[in-house]
Amino acid sequence: MRTVSTLSVVVLASAGIGHAVMSGLDEDIARVDPFRDMKNRPEAGHGMNILLVGTDGRERIGEEEREKYRLGGAPCHCTDTIMIVHISADRERAAVVSLPRDSYAVTPPHTDRVSGERHKGHPVKLNAAYAEGGPRLTVRTVEKMTRVKIDHYLEVDFTSFMKTVDVVGGVEICTDRRLKDSRTGLDLPAGRHTLEGGQALQYVRSRHVDGASDLSRMRRQQHFMAALVDRVTSSGILLNPLKFRDVTRAVLGSVRADKGFGTGELLDLGRAMRNFSPSSSEFTTVPISDMRHTVKGAGSTLKWDTEKSERIFDALRRDEPLSVRRTPGAALRVPVDPRQIRVQVENGTRTAGLGRRVDAALAATGFDTTRAPANAAHQDVRRTVVAYDPRWDRSAKSLAAALPGSELRAVKGQGATLKVIAGADFEKVRKVRAQDPGQGEFGVVRGDEVNCS
Repeated sequence: MRTVSTLSVVVLASAGIGHAVMSGLDEDIARVDPFRDMKNRPEAGHGMNILLVGTDGRERIGEEEREKYRLGGAPCHCTDTIMIVHISADRERAAVVSLPRDSYAVTPPHTDRVSGERHKGHPVKLNAAYAEGGPRLTVRTVEKMTRVKIDHYLEVDFTSFMKTVDVVGGVEICTDRRLKDSRTGLDLPAGRHTLEGGQALQYVRSRHVDGASDLSRMRRQQHFMAALVDRVTSSGILLNPLKFRDVTRAVLGSVRADKGFGTGELLDLGRAMRNFSPSSSEFTTVPISDMRHTVKGAGSTLKWDTEKSERIFDALRRDEPLSVRRTPGAALRVPVDPRQIRVQVENGTRTAGLGRRVDAALAATGFDTTRAPANAAHQDVRRTVVAYDPRWDRSAKSLAAALPGSELRAVKGQGATLKVIAGADFEKVRKVRAQDPGQGEFGVVRGDEVNCS
């Protein structure tokens, strides 16, 4: 997930700041040649495909920080995170597809970069391709698996990630439950948090917060990427040349890239993406059909769902959005799962049975209602009210989304149960569902759907 910082460089370039500020940055980028002597590559599609690879690099971090953020142990010299970032040809959209590092893969024939031994194609976990053949074998393996032509390669490590988050002033994330991982040291209570570099690294590295392991981690990575883009595009960084330069240097100081991706490309792409925002980005993870696909020599791997994965990669090749267009009756995505929201309904009018109707409609869309509606203290309520304790503000916003036109009213000390006072304006309950759909058909979410709201 350190690779999210590289995406921020592309967004930062949208300020259109000239070569005067960007001059010399090419010298900060370490170069690799992942496309050398590559043959039989996929046909080029429309738009641009960037392979973002997150590597270790913990040896570059000071001992005190390594201990504080649980970065002990030897570097693995493998890819911790792999993503394809697709930038549309019209530069108005971006799609980010996470490729699980434990994905079942078969390498093309290659020479082991450590032993020098010539290998035939053989089964591996996807992240092992880097250990055996570096960036070149990683690109070749990804292209073989996806049939998507990779145009550029960018590699980022721990150091660059932490510096980038710090220099933008931290990134705000939200969580509906406590996140704790003893291995990384992450311990976040439910609520809003502004994460600085080290804590942000814990957030995107944690794999033992729940039973979903790496897939859950990738969803948090996608949430963080969307929040980082939102931070960069809304904080004025793009309008401050010196801040822009500092952020860019923080990122590029630890980046490795192909020879064709330089200052000119960053500026040209950035100018085209001047209006880029979280709402124009999509995030997904390759759908998995077998979570424990055991392969001799590779162990337990994740096997992709062939049909669903192909639909994602075909969309990248065709330069089309990943998500299906929503129908007018589609459920609205909200920050908190309705099943986690306790609701007491009160009838604020003299219309008999209104409380029961509202209670039943909210229960039908998933809210945990008391099923015991009552009469409100006042019977002349015109506008439906959602009363809530400020500590449960995100739950309140999720509930209000199901009640179009309702008024949010903070009541200190009310507690975890939210109250709906049905008014004369009540017409219907709108269908809502949790913003994070998991795997689903595509498991696609937009950037503005995973930010704090």
